[in-house]
Amino acid sequence: MAAVPRPHHGHPAPNALPGGSRLAGAPSDMGEKRLTGPLRPAGWSQGGRRSNLPPAARPSPCRPLISWTSLWDERQGMTPGFGPTSKDYRVNVFLRQQWNDPRLAYREYPDDSLDLDPSMLDSIWKPDLFFANEKGASFHEVTTDNKLLRIFKNGNVLYSIRLTLILSCPMDLKNFPMDIQTCTMQLESFGYTMNDLIFEWLEEQEAVQVAEGLTLPQFILRDEKDLGYCTKYYNTGKFTCIEVKFHLERQMGYYLIQMYIPSLLIVILSWVSFWINMDAAPARVGLGITTVLTMTTQSAGSRASLPKVSYVKAIDIWMAVCLLFVFAALLEYAAVNFVSRQHKEFMRLRRRQRRQRMEEELVRESRFYLRGYGLGHCLQAKEGPGEGPGIYSPPPASALLREGETLRRRYVDRAKRIDTISRAVFPFTFLVFNIFYWVIYKVLRSEDIHPVP
Repeated sequence: MAAVPRPHHGHPAPNALPGGSRLAGAPSDMGEKRLTGPLRPAGWSQGGRRSNLPPAARPSPCRPLISWTSLWDERQGMTPGFGPTSKDYRVNVFLRQQWNDPRLAYREYPDDSLDLDPSMLDSIWKPDLFFANEKGASFHEVTTDNKLLRIFKNGNVLYSIRLTLILSCPMDLKNFPMDIQTCTMQLESFGYTMNDLIFEWLEEQEAVQVAEGLTLPQFILRDEKDLGYCTKYYNTGKFTCIEVKFHLERQMGYYLIQMYIPSLLIVILSWVSFWINMDAAPARVGLGITTVLTMTTQSAGSRASLPKVSYVKAIDIWMAVCLLFVFAALLEYAAVNFVSRQHKEFMRLRRRQRRQRMEEELVRESRFYLRGYGLGHCLQAKEGPGEGPGIYSPPPASALLREGETLRRRYVDRAKRIDTISRAVFPFTFLVFNIFYWVIYKVLRSEDIHPVP
């Protein structure tokens, strides 16, 4: 990142401190220098007050002047605070800024650089940098203020500070939990427009460094980090802005163990009912209801840790299909039970038809007797031309039993055939769904959203 101070038009440069002023340097743990002689930098304003004016730019081309190094700490970094529910992440950062202020150049002191006490920060000009996507931040003061101020002979200034930041990270959860998220960190100037101040990355290969051996519970931090610019345009002018993008790939271990494998086993368990005798209604109904309720609870638990978004996530499709399969297994037994009892309905219908025919036969017999007594002409008008006094003889009981047994076997065989077909159709359909699901979400959509370089 680079920031180039530009001349602030219409304002004079601040006056130098009068002679006799003295700056006390802060000793460091590495045996660095301590100020002992007088120093008269031109960057201090009259009376020791802070100068709010940026230094005049040199005529040389813009060169990197602001850099920072981020340290992601496993205990304080992207752990519980980083998640899809809050859509933010917490990071421990060493922010290092470097710029050139000719007013702070010196010749009296022999060393190339001076480490000053952090209290001197209020007396010099600093870039008014802030984090545009910041939701919360804190300084570190244990055991002392974690700040460093170093001035070089040529007027270069190095300012380092340790911060803990909570930054927003809008997430696209359509592929959750096989998603790849891109989180940004934006650094912007608050008050100075690009006429006065420009940020640039110091060296694009070393401007952002991540702690070695960093591990995150649910994510893998990819090596590539995109450094770019995000210049902001407001009503008050154009403001300099730089950004870095981190790419995080979610690890599926937790979700495989807690969601995918249990739901897969529940679906397989629902298929056990296809091998249970159809007459064992309590066993098959109990197994079906149990798997449906368990799958419903599992699906609700998967949504508890996620924000309520309007679009469908990958895990929603998985849970919905698993719930559909266990519910279909319960409905399959309902169909089997219905078909196996159809012979009873058919026999009941046949008995009703025989009863009606016997009643009709009794009516015909009564008409025959009326004709024998000479009253047949009274019924002639009501009878059809082809209606005769035919005699109905009911089938014997043995024939009825054989017919009933044949019908029962026919419908029971149909019900068993449904179970037999379900034993093959359900696993095959679920296998085909798995192939399409994992290929689409794990391979195709992952490459579309974030192509692998």
